[in-house]
Parts: sequence; structure tokens; C-alpha cells
Amino acid sequence: MRDARRLLAHLLGIAAERLVVDMPAGLSAAQEAEFAALVARRAAREPLSHITGSRLFYGRAFQVSADVLDPRPETETLIEQALQAPFRDVLDLGLGSGCVLLTLLAERGEATGVGADLSPAALQVAAGNAADLGVAARASFVLSDWFDAIEGAFDLIVSNPPYISEAEMAELSPEVLHEPRMALTPGGDGLSPYRVIAAGAGRHLRNGGRLLVEIGWQQGPAVQQIFRDAGLAQVQVHSDLGGKDRVVSALRSGASPG
Repeated sequence: MRDARRLLAHLLGIAAERLVVDMPAGLSAAQEAEFAALVARRAAREPLSHITGSRLFYGRAFQVSADVLDPRPETETLIEQALQAPFRDVLDLGLGSGCVLLTLLAERGEATGVGADLSPAALQVAAGNAADLGVAARASFVLSDWFDAIEGAFDLIVSNPPYISEAEMAELSPEVLHEPRMALTPGGDGLSPYRVIAAGAGRHLRNGGRLLVEIGWQQGPAVQQIFRDAGLAQVQVHSDLGGKDRVVSALRSGASPG
């Protein structure tokens, strides 16, 4: 029922909470047909956000599509940890909708950022969100396989990489499987992105710069070890509001990258 109300509000172009006040006396034949089509898509387990084209994240509306990972409340833990210390510039690896990078720029009005993604379609979605949020002048977008096309060093690197293992893919809900596979799983044990990120972080973090990544709730110890093996310092695991491991943070120490 809740989803049907949200779909009806989307069709009418009003907020769901305004339906009682602004609901028209009846729908036209065309509107009835369109509403039936929307309900059929949801009944087929297509994510509501894909149908409406929007998802709230950290209090802001983001455009979403089948080309990007649907922003999730758990990822707000990554935002909260990133905002614990100041930063002048930030790199987001695996940009997707841009919800992480663009939220950080919206929250820190003097910061600039670079978003990298391997999907041209995702970069287009993120660019649209940057314009909607008024941060486009402080954001740039790069088609890159992790660090491959990235230049320079940053105060902060963040990433919500694909981390679902190949074995876990069969257990996902039909809604999740509507999302791009490359944003969900790297295959294998799900840890390969963390190995790549850890290996490249030293070249792209300033001395004292921070690295923060979202993880699957059972991956904390493994990702901690990957970061420590790469020479990163002060490696810590942070829990989400549900008490599950959700973010691993680390610092770069030593000489500044040359």
C-alpha cells in the first residue's frame, strides 16, 4: 500500500504526504493506464527508486537509474565518518550516483572533489546530481578503472566499492538484482577492490590523508588486514546504526607522495 501511494504521488507530481489534500477526484483514462503500468513494474520487483527516478540520501534527493547503485541508509555511515575531520579535496572511487562525493561537497562548502567510475552512464547520472545540488563547479568526473586515470593527491579518499562475493549473489533479493552487476560484485571473494584501493592509496593520499571505504558487514577483519599489509596506519572498523561493521578507515603516514 505504501509503495502504491508513492507511485500515485509520483504520477501526480506531488509529495506522498499531500495525497489526502491534493488528490484529484478521479484519474483520467491515460493516468489510470500509466498508474497500472507503474504498479506492474513494482510487482515485478523493480526497485521503487528506479521507477520514480529518485532516492533520498542524507536528506537530499538524488537522481538514480538502472545504471547506478541505489543509495542506501547504511552508506550514510561513510558520510558521518568522513565529516569527522576537515578536508580540502576528496576523491570518490566508484562514484555511481555521486551520493557520497556530492553529499560531502554539499556539507563542506569550500571543498572540491573528483569522482571516478568505469561507467559512462553513471558519470552522467552523477553530473546531473551535481548540477541539481549546486556543487557542479566544485566537482569533476573521470572515466577511470579505480586509480588508472587519477592524477595528484587528496586529503580524503572514499569508496563504496562492489563487495558482494560471487557466492552471495544468488542470495540477493530481486530488487537488488535490478542494479548493475558491476556495482554489486567484483566476483570471487568480494575483496579485490579493497586490495586495489589499498595498493594505490599511498600514491594518491597526502601525508596524514584519510581513506574510508564501505564494507560488507562480515568483511571488517579482512579489509583491516589488507590495509595494514599495505602500510596504512590507524586502521579502524566503524559500525552502522544497526551495529554492523560498515566502514573501515585508515591514515597515510610517512613522506608526502611525490
